[in-house]
Amino acid sequence: METKLNQYLTEINETIARIHYPAAPDGLYEPVRYTLSLGGKRIRPLLTLMGCELFGKHRSEAIAPATAIEIFHNFTLLHDDVMDKAELRRGKPTVHCVWDEITAILSGDVMQIMAYKELARTPQPYLKEVLEIFSEMAAEICEGQQFDMEFEHTSNVSVDDYLMMIRLKTAILLGCALKIGARIADAPPIEADLLYRFGEEIGLAFQLKDDYLDVYGDSSTFGKKIGGDILNNKKTFMLISALNKADEQTRSELNRWIGLESFDPEEKITAVTRIYNQLGIDRLCEEEMEKHYRHALTSLQEIAVGEEKKEMLYYIAGQMMKRTV
Repeated sequence: METKLNQYLTEINETIARIHYPAAPDGLYEPVRYTLSLGGKRIRPLLTLMGCELFGKHRSEAIAPATAIEIFHNFTLLHDDVMDKAELRRGKPTVHCVWDEITAILSGDVMQIMAYKELARTPQPYLKEVLEIFSEMAAEICEGQQFDMEFEHTSNVSVDDYLMMIRLKTAILLGCALKIGARIADAPPIEADLLYRFGEEIGLAFQLKDDYLDVYGDSSTFGKKIGGDILNNKKTFMLISALNKADEQTRSELNRWIGLESFDPEEKITAVTRIYNQLGIDRLCEEEMEKHYRHALTSLQEIAVGEEKKEMLYYIAGQMMKRTV
């Protein structure tokens, strides 16, 4: 299984390495090279190739949209890091820290254009539909990001609100990656939609795992500073659930930490994590992850192809659930 995955990854990385960049201005394109050179798990392009091969076509048919999806994903991270004031991405300084915020925004913009140029290399019979799927996804991700920003200034965000937001911001990109691969392989629409739902549910579990690791992960392997969501008062599943579950005294303490403008970062992380532990928020998050993981497997099981053909997807779903980075 790992050997085949490495073959997929090699093809994706070699395709990304062959991307042609204009000679100038270097200040625009060097941050793009830097971003794409950081690697990452390449989950989304992997899923595009797997979606294609699941329905009987060779993965080479889907390499262009797979590459486009990876470029687009990295574009969103560039802008995300500016909005979140994140200092690390994949264990390396973020673009706006190496250069500046304006550079990060412009380089992200050009990455979005690069993604569409790569997408245009999709085999012609499928190009129109792939563009429609991709463009709908791109707009929904922007909607998700806007909800995320609005939630920062809204006190009554529910768990359902949060799940809606991460579905748009994170989960649909995994579903889109799989559906594009499936449609290039002429999968019937109902089967492609089942595969989309598999990706969407795995995406929800994936983001919940990210929330969990931001509090309980190991900074040496996670690639980002632990506790960033706590310091930024991000309305994650963890914080929303804690506010819902806490008694009046605990909620008051939590709100005090949220309202402080001047604080010792380590002290705040320790105090909020202690509240999460007291309320069992870690277990609650794990249960929610497991629920979406089960929903994903149910959708995958309903797809009318042999179970042996789904082995790679079962494997990668399991790896995403076990991840520590």
